[in-house]
Amino acid sequence: MATEHSKSSARIMIAPAVFVLLVWMLVPLCMTLYFSFADYRPLRATFDAWIGFDNYVSFLTSSSFLSSVVTTLQMVAGILVITIGGGVMLALLLDQPMFGQGIVRILVIGPFFVMPTVSALVWKNMFFNVDNGLFSYLFKFFGAQPYDFLSQAPLLSIIVIVAWQWLPFATLILLTAVQSLSSEQIEAAEMDGASPLSRFWHIILPHLSRAITVVILIQTIFLLSIFAEIFVTTNGAFGTRTLTYLVYQRVLESQNIGLGSAGGIIAVILANIVAIFLMRIVGKNLDN
Repeated sequence: MATEHSKSSARIMIAPAVFVLLVWMLVPLCMTLYFSFADYRPLRATFDAWIGFDNYVSFLTSSSFLSSVVTTLQMVAGILVITIGGGVMLALLLDQPMFGQGIVRILVIGPFFVMPTVSALVWKNMFFNVDNGLFSYLFKFFGAQPYDFLSQAPLLSIIVIVAWQWLPFATLILLTAVQSLSSEQIEAAEMDGASPLSRFWHIILPHLSRAITVVILIQTIFLLSIFAEIFVTTNGAFGTRTLTYLVYQRVLESQNIGLGSAGGIIAVILANIVAIFLMRIVGKNLDN
């Protein structure tokens, strides 16, 4: 049993790490909050320390705000559909005995460790390039006109790129859940004459519900801040400007630090609302 002395020693030892984390998190947040109430435009040598909520009003009433929020939600929803659907199928496939199963699992997980910028460049130049991309050669091989994915289907292209990166994460979580399923239930269902589809729908899928909920929670939190893939492929054009990219444009391209800071605070608030909503759903799911 821990004594008061050991508890005090533990607090002293973790205090430096806690202090560094607080500084690392709070200082940028406080600076962003401060600049969000200021009119700060460096290129015009403009700085007014207090203009109230003008930046927030300008950002929220901007014609780009609602469209960027809708684009963000569409992108997140599309990625979740692909990663969860593909993750379930891959998890069931990888759970089956096969030759070189360990190597196959490592290869499947590999894309998760590729940097987003590198992944976007690979897809942009090796697959989606209208002149020399792999898909263009396939279209030409079958006698069809090459399709310019990044200009004709930009949102779908980014969804595919990001989903390719996050599919291994979903697969890993769901594979762990599949492996925890009792084989006796599946065998009993087989003896009762249940079809593979019935076994999946009534036994496997309910068992995976908690894992799917966790995947949705974690991925959504990270996917709300997609930036690198958009920056590398479309630069926010063709209807691919998310809320995060809109903040970037206001800060760096327009050099309006105050307006961009207000957008950043709004993005943080919206992300926390989504996170709290999802965590409540996860909590109810785990309680059941």
